[in-house]
Amino acid sequence: MGGRIHIDKDLVAASATPLVLAILDEGESYGYAILKRVRELSGGELEWTDGMLYPLLHRLHRLGYVTTDWRIPPEGRRRKYYAITEEGRAALAEQKRQWAAVTRALNDIWTRFDLVPAAGEV
Repeated sequence: MGGRIHIDKDLVAASATPLVLAILDEGESYGYAILKRVRELSGGELEWTDGMLYPLLHRLHRLGYVTTDWRIPPEGRRRKYYAITEEGRAALAEQKRQWAAVTRALNDIWTRFDLVPAAGEV
């Protein structure tokens, strides 16, 4: 097998909200840094685009899960920073519970039928 895997767009979409909220739970960030963190956390398997990230961030803002703040960092380029709110932390906690249930179910069925991915395939 080896190499990069293709992650189905439905799985990418389903994981986007909890992933962004978890990244912002680490600390406030801006768009490009979030894209880099997603790539880093996935070992390069997830390559999000601006066109995917910014509509998600706008939706999270509308829901009250994140706040925004325009700043000019020392490098001089104006950036919009995103920070998770208490409502966002509550949504993240619920997402964690849901993903844990899905993960348990998948692990159970894969283990039961010897479908556990080999090391390096995960």
